[in-house]
Amino acid sequence: MFSRIMVPVDLAHLPDLERALTCAADLAKHYGAKVTYVGVTAATPGAMGHNPKEYEAKLSEFAQDQAKSRGIETHEYTAVSHDPATDLDDALLRAIKEVDADLVVMQSHMPNVMDYIWPSNGGKIAEHAKCSVMVVRG
Repeated sequence: MFSRIMVPVDLAHLPDLERALTCAADLAKHYGAKVTYVGVTAATPGAMGHNPKEYEAKLSEFAQDQAKSRGIETHEYTAVSHDPATDLDDALLRAIKEVDADLVVMQSHMPNVMDYIWPSNGGKIAEHAKCSVMVVRG
């Protein structure tokens, strides 16, 4: 049913993503799918790297660790954005096309009143993606 699962990750908040990471790995094992971890970074220096190459190396290491610890085939994809804080959803939607994902598994928070003002990332991705999207609450 699924062959290419995309999982957006924020390397600075990995503990908060555990439910989605576990869910994606379980689905990958069940369907024999490949998992691509997608990270969005800026071209300017940030906490996770001085440049996109450094960020990509950390994302690659994370993907390799996930493959080894969860027994799945993984890949990584780094999306470079002018301003990840404002362009995150668009960068993820472009990444879905680039990695040819047929399922996106992403972590989300419990909805609150602010979601009526600013929609969640998961909500926007689910609304606009051309593939299936599983939003994992956590």
